[in-house]
Amino acid sequence: MPDHRLKKIREEHLADVLRIYNHYVLHSTATFHAQALTLEEMRELVFFAKPCHQTYVLLVDERCAGYAYVGPHKNRDAYAATGEISVYLQPGFEGKGFGRLALAHIEAHARKHHFHVLLATICSQNANSLQLFLNHGFNQCAHYREVGRKFGHWLDVIVCQKILS
Repeated sequence: MPDHRLKKIREEHLADVLRIYNHYVLHSTATFHAQALTLEEMRELVFFAKPCHQTYVLLVDERCAGYAYVGPHKNRDAYAATGEISVYLQPGFEGKGFGRLALAHIEAHARKHHFHVLLATICSQNANSLQLFLNHGFNQCAHYREVGRKFGHWLDVIVCQKILS
């Protein structure tokens, strides 16, 4: 495996993270955004006020190859120990173990910050992402039918969870 590391996102990574995310916005159902985001919109998605919520970039040979984050599930006090987790890889870096590494890193961060539950919200068409989470101890806990519409099709969402403590 090439030289790789995960580090906390910084402003200098934002353009790369935006490029990766907008690829999925425009070409897949991995996200339900339908229009490309701006830098400011992306900044709001990946920078968090609380240190327990964090985005990490995956650097492979010092090049941004993806990112992962744990963010708030909902903005309600009772959900404070529940985090929502996402992993996005630059096209061409899938299937090489980088998703697994990013997921493990985010899970370690969540444990350090005393999260009780992690949730992953995944479009049912995204079989690779669903398999990544299921292979790493997450269990399917919900299936919402036809809750999103993109590219002229109704889409299902599957929610997977992992109880950490």
